[in-house]
Amino acid sequence: MKVVIIEDEKPAVKKLENLLKGYNSRIEVIAKLISVKESVEWISNYSDEVDLYFMDIRLTDGLSFDIFEKVNINKPVIFITAYNEYAIQAFKVNSIDYLLKPLSYKDLFRSLEKLKSLRDNLPSK
Repeated sequence: MKVVIIEDEKPAVKKLENLLKGYNSRIEVIAKLISVKESVEWISNYSDEVDLYFMDIRLTDGLSFDIFEKVNINKPVIFITAYNEYAIQAFKVNSIDYLLKPLSYKDLFRSLEKLKSLRDNLPSK
């Protein structure tokens, strides 16, 4: 599975990468993006390569929801944030889960298992 991490805090990126490796060593982080602008540019060119996005809500230049206003994201998103007030808004986009920091392996495991279950049980297009 190829994932993109959109997060502006380096320690949070490193922790997520380590947890992902613990879940499945074949997960490949193909991009680490830190801003709305950088994310929009990258997604505009490479979105077909992605299986899953991990997004923080607040980035250096705005909210990650601004990305959805500028590009079409048709892959699942797991939000990982310190802010609980954006949960409803998150589920109006392609979010399959909304995890609060500090991220735990247990929470990540549940989210990835949820994604696996959705893929196994929902018809593909």
